[in-house]
Amino acid sequence: MIEILQPRLFVQSIYDIDLTHLADRGMRGLILDLDNTLVGWNQAHPSDELVEWLRRVKARQLKTCIVSNNLADRVERFSRHVGVMAIAKAAKPRRWAFREAMHKMGTHQRQTAVVGDQIFTDILGGNRLGLFTILVKPLGERELWTTQLVRHLERVVLPRGRSAGSGG
Repeated sequence: MIEILQPRLFVQSIYDIDLTHLADRGMRGLILDLDNTLVGWNQAHPSDELVEWLRRVKARQLKTCIVSNNLADRVERFSRHVGVMAIAKAAKPRRWAFREAMHKMGTHQRQTAVVGDQIFTDILGGNRLGLFTILVKPLGERELWTTQLVRHLERVVLPRGRSAGSGG
């Protein structure tokens, strides 16, 4: 397997992330993907469960910043609704948005984790900067057709049964 494409941790969803463990590891900031990580693709409003999870993240004194390749209008509207900083049109896996998110949160590489559902954007981008990367299973199957094509490559890269696009 290509190391730079491997997440440090794989969980089913954000709700399975052990926030205490992350804080104990020295994490102080979470870079969060939006679509199919926090909410379904292009879903306008957060679930009550997500709002509660973000409250627990904040209670653990972890800062958050949404970093999304989606358009500014969608990302900024959602981030205002949940009270989280955000960067839109991030062009992940390019590094600039990850660096900007760390700047906004006041964290550095060893204090920052990236949480996302895609290997070739979230995980690759985070690993290129040496961040702690967490892959989650996508919340839904609805996504851009280009993302659907990339899911086939993800199945080749990850060990069997652990692809973000699989039920694994």
